[in-house]
Amino acid sequence: RSEMATKQDIDDVRSEMATKQDIVRLENRMDENHKALYDGYKQSIEGIHQINNRLDILTDRVDNQEASIRLLKSIK
Repeated sequence: RSEMATKQDIDDVRSEMATKQDIVRLENRMDENHKALYDGYKQSIEGIHQINNRLDILTDRVDNQEASIRLLKSIK
């Protein structure tokens, strides 16, 4: 009976080790996916900042042109 219990114990340990290896594989995959998602998020945020900067520049130009137009109209 002790030999039978020992075989069962060995099978249990093997199963537990396989499960732990599966968990490690999943964690590694999740880590890679997390990094990819973060990189994509970072690129999106950088793109949004660039667009906002361009929008600020264009808004300033429009404001300056509107001021110039008002000045020209007031001169006439």
